Amino acid sequence: MLDTPTEDDAQNDAETRRYRALFISDIHLGTKACQAEAFLDFLRFHDAPRIYLVGDIVDFWRIRRGIYWPQAHNDVLQKLLRKVRKGTELVYIPGNHDEAMRDYCGSQFGGVAIERQTIHVGADGRRYLIMHGDEFDVVVRYAKWLAFLGDWSYTMALWFNMHLNVVRRWFGMPYWSLSAYLKHKVKRAVNYIGEFESALSQEARRNGAQGVICGHIHHAAMRQVGDVIYINTGDWVESCTAVAETEEGIFEIIRWNPHQGGMHTPKELVEELEAAA
Repeated sequence: MLDTPTEDDAQNDAETRRYRALFISDIHLGTKACQAEAFLDFLRFHDAPRIYLVGDIVDFWRIRRGIYWPQAHNDVLQKLLRKVRKGTELVYIPGNHDEAMRDYCGSQFGGVAIERQTIHVGADGRRYLIMHGDEFDVVVRYAKWLAFLGDWSYTMALWFNMHLNVVRRWFGMPYWSLSAYLKHKVKRAVNYIGEFESALSQEARRNGAQGVICGHIHHAAMRQVGDVIYINTGDWVESCTAVAETEEGIFEIIRWNPHQGGMHTPKELVEELEAAA
């Protein structure tokens, strides 16, 4: 089937920022908290010949409790598959919420490569281990029922946050994330994030990599952990973040905020780390 350019493609092509690679995780399609429209808008203005989907793209945990699948969620999958048909290399690394797809690791479907983990070689030759990261979450790995309980409480926080922000928009106030605020303020959560970063960095060293790119904890970050560059892609539930590598080998966290200036006004806060320490 041939893809014909659309009016939307022509309008946005001149404004599209092109990268060497894009890294995206934790979209959680199939949940009401998923910001699918924001992600679609992000894809209109960002492109790369290689895209890594770093887990929790579809939330099968939530779908098992009841199907929620609006048109925008279908549009996300269609948009990604359309990129593949146009020549984009798409690598899909399932996470814990879409772990059923791990049965197909090592396979290719419709041009999409499914891997448990992989290595990305940066523009400067540095090796980056790409994995979702739930393997190093003790709760998910050893007590899955506790993970489901945590997922439920997190969903409730997001529900409250969504309604709170409706009221904030009525008063002209900016978007505010309750769950992100709690993650930063609760000491236990801060300790958990630090331990997670250390564990992933150690796994990168074990695999002979100089960096690690992961998702899972919904906390976008880019920092040096010892001799390893730790990068987390964040999520598309509340943060709306992705990671990109430029042709020069610079890694960026892109924070896409659809709540400021309208959905089609690209407003980015970019954090850069040149992989040349």
